[in-house]
Amino acid sequence: MGNESVRSVEPERLHALCTGGERVDLIDVRTPAEYRSRHADVAISVPLDRLNAADLMAGRNAADGPLYVICGTGQRGRTACDLFGAAGYENVINVAGGTDAWARAGLPVVRGKSTMSLERQVRISAGAMVFVGSLLAAFVSPYWLVLPGFVGAGLVFAGVTDTCGMGMLLAKMPWNRACGSSRGGH
Repeated sequence: MGNESVRSVEPERLHALCTGGERVDLIDVRTPAEYRSRHADVAISVPLDRLNAADLMAGRNAADGPLYVICGTGQRGRTACDLFGAAGYENVINVAGGTDAWARAGLPVVRGKSTMSLERQVRISAGAMVFVGSLLAAFVSPYWLVLPGFVGAGLVFAGVTDTCGMGMLLAKMPWNRACGSSRGGH
């Protein structure tokens, strides 16, 4: 899991570095749809499900400087930092609290088309599957209890491993994909 060793920075401190003239590389690892809805003004989109640590690090101008990672609340950012660490890149720093904390601090954000967060999509999907599975088990066949049991086991697995298969699957859905390139564009 390794999240205990992930370094973090408060949004206000990172913004101070940006406004102080220091070059800051900040990647946003949320889905393209989440990025389009609201993101830190200095962030570029590099979705977690498409993240290739070696390629990204090779393409950086300031390869020796820190790479900052931001997501919605900090969780996917920590996961991305773990991926970079596993690939041998140690100078990667997570933005504590993610884009939500950045916006709450009153720091500059770019707002676009509103979208539903990936976490919310997971909760709705899991809840719907448990509800429908329970109804089918009550009125059709008790074998349908396998569905809510499978969802429950998946949620336990996601909590223990800090990996959400349903979230990764939903991130690949068309409504969570960008129409154009995932890098750059505000």
